[in-house]
Amino acid sequence: MGNCRYTVGSGSLDGQPLVVLEDFECGRRLQVALHGGAVVSFSVRVNGVTHELAEGYRSGAEIAGRPGSRFALLAPFPGRVADARYHFDGHAQDLDPGVTGAARASRHGFVRDADFELVASAADDDHASVTLATQAIRPRPGYPFSIDLAVTFTLAAVGLTLEARMRNVGDDPAPCYFGWHPYWRVGTETIAEWELCVPAQTLIRTDTDMIVLPGAAAYVPVDDVPALDYREPRRLADSILDQGYTDLAADADGRMRTRLRNPATGLGLALWQERGVMHVYTADTLARDARKAVALEPMECMANAFNRPECADAIRLRPGAERVFRCGVELEIAP
Repeated sequence: MGNCRYTVGSGSLDGQPLVVLEDFECGRRLQVALHGGAVVSFSVRVNGVTHELAEGYRSGAEIAGRPGSRFALLAPFPGRVADARYHFDGHAQDLDPGVTGAARASRHGFVRDADFELVASAADDDHASVTLATQAIRPRPGYPFSIDLAVTFTLAAVGLTLEARMRNVGDDPAPCYFGWHPYWRVGTETIAEWELCVPAQTLIRTDTDMIVLPGAAAYVPVDDVPALDYREPRRLADSILDQGYTDLAADADGRMRTRLRNPATGLGLALWQERGVMHVYTADTLARDARKAVALEPMECMANAFNRPECADAIRLRPGAERVFRCGVELEIAP
């Protein structure tokens, strides 16, 4: 797009189409797969050295198979739905009809396997952006609702911004909320020496199946569990985290920032969100490159929100209405 600082282009990975956003002045490059809308690479240049921040898919086969749900867009729900069942407006819903036992599982929504359409792009001297959209969220067993999802990725001097818009195009109110499942790295070694900071006052407790405990038992003050308290930056060391955090403190600009930093190099990033919860996963069970990245997952509401009375208003979207969730990544370099 001309000789602007920023450009939008196209590419492919083993036949999987990509959109490519570049900042030539600062040496930043974002690649997003149309299949699933998953980021596959976010590289930045610091002091003449290029660093890959995204632990994304490395092949077309991985994009199609989505191991680890790397950088997955999660809609109309992130995480698990307990027993794949919920009630909404007096109606019982079953997302896995006819399935019994341990095979009953519903997680991360319906768009990880959707082929998104590129519906808008722009580039100038201030930013590059693309909007990807899908109509994959349509009535199906256990979800008789219709949601249009459009996600805009913007690369600018401040970093990367993701804006998700969910519009109810059906005739009835619908339950829906958004989440993102990115894996980040601030070095090529394992995560032990990296520092994590999560500005949360409260932990979200789950059972062994990662289902949030019922009622007030779901919430524990961070003060009561020092091992999971990252309000001040500290080394991950040998900590194993698959943990939700809520009551996130906002900075002066209203954004809630979870930080990951490599103290050896000063390379760090801040994952910001405007509301919701943060889930941190240290990637201990990944088949490839376990503990080589940290998933910092911003979500509008906690997992299993379809079954949480305290989340009922937050997930309800009336016919014709649209809800927006914004989050993003800022690069932080220590001197």
